[in-house]
Amino acid sequence: MSDENDLLTPIRESINQVDSQLLELFAKRRALTNQVAEAKIQTDKPVRDQRREEQLLVKLIKLGQPQGLDPHYITQLFHVIIEDSVLNQQALLAQRANPENTQPLNRVAFLGNKGSYSYLATQKYFSRRAGELLEIGCQSFNEVIHKVESNQADFAVLPIENTSSGSINEVYDQLQHTSLSIIGELTHPVEHALLVAVPSELKQIKTLYAHPQVFAQCSHFLAELSNIEVKTCDSTSAAMVLVNELQDPHSAAIGSAAGGALYDLSVIRSNLANQKENHSRFIVVARKTVKVPLQIPAKTTLVMSTVQKPGALVETLLVLRDNNINMTKLESRPITGNPWEELFYIDVEGNIQDGPLQNALQQLQAITRYLKVLGCYPSEQVIPTKVEAARALQDM
Repeated sequence: MSDENDLLTPIRESINQVDSQLLELFAKRRALTNQVAEAKIQTDKPVRDQRREEQLLVKLIKLGQPQGLDPHYITQLFHVIIEDSVLNQQALLAQRANPENTQPLNRVAFLGNKGSYSYLATQKYFSRRAGELLEIGCQSFNEVIHKVESNQADFAVLPIENTSSGSINEVYDQLQHTSLSIIGELTHPVEHALLVAVPSELKQIKTLYAHPQVFAQCSHFLAELSNIEVKTCDSTSAAMVLVNELQDPHSAAIGSAAGGALYDLSVIRSNLANQKENHSRFIVVARKTVKVPLQIPAKTTLVMSTVQKPGALVETLLVLRDNNINMTKLESRPITGNPWEELFYIDVEGNIQDGPLQNALQQLQAITRYLKVLGCYPSEQVIPTKVEAARALQDM
């Protein structure tokens, strides 16, 4: 063992030095991309230039080939770097367009406490925004929204849909009754794991704790179990707190490994979700709307009710088609107090400052019973630029 350590130690020290140099270079590159954002503000150029991204990836693949670096490895690495660059530039442009929103302290309400998925999404979103973060954990979506409405918080982060369990109806229903505006979005990976407070095995577990949405997303895993009691909690963090307090080898929580680590919980089983590519989309809401610079890809969320006649919904969708507006989400929810009547929530790609969307809104106003813009906000979905490795290498 000592001979092995003697061989590995100097190699690991060299790796550590290289890693340190890489971090310095990553920081230098990020600073340069912020300078690019400043230039784009002055020249009104869009944040993304996918032709430039493609040229960059082709060049990097060619440069990496003599170094023995696989094209897939290079593209995967630089997709992450490009995404970080795009999101940082978007955040800077949005900050410059809304100077009144820049403050030394961001008070943010979210469901659960430290370790919940909403907590992790909050950390991710505000890591790109100026100002310190004050976390306000809540026990219900109603409380989350009330914190912002009553000026006890500046922002709220709310999960709106999941790739496995679908839309989160309770949040959509809350949006019917609030005057808050959607000012941002993000998508966060959801990686469910079985977490225990003391050494244990799956066959020992008798009680599982989790949020109802988590159980829905892990229904296939639960179907494989027998003689296990399932108990719901207000949030994933509440489930983790409870298991930590119990210190029982027969009790486990379902949540993220990162969240569980905050409560000294260990992972005994990973990848529990029905879909292995499991992501949740979150929205960020505030009391005031934001201006979205036209250089930034934007989304707009609408809520409307149609007149009661055949084809009324189709007519509204044709307005979007005729104005060349792409719809990314359509959700219907019952109108409280009006049996058999529906509100339709629609997400579209587009900026309300842009002509096509302005035209569409005017036309929709004329044919709907009710229409409201819930928010126009920067889109944080950065689709990787594709490049074929064979084409990149054909001239070498």
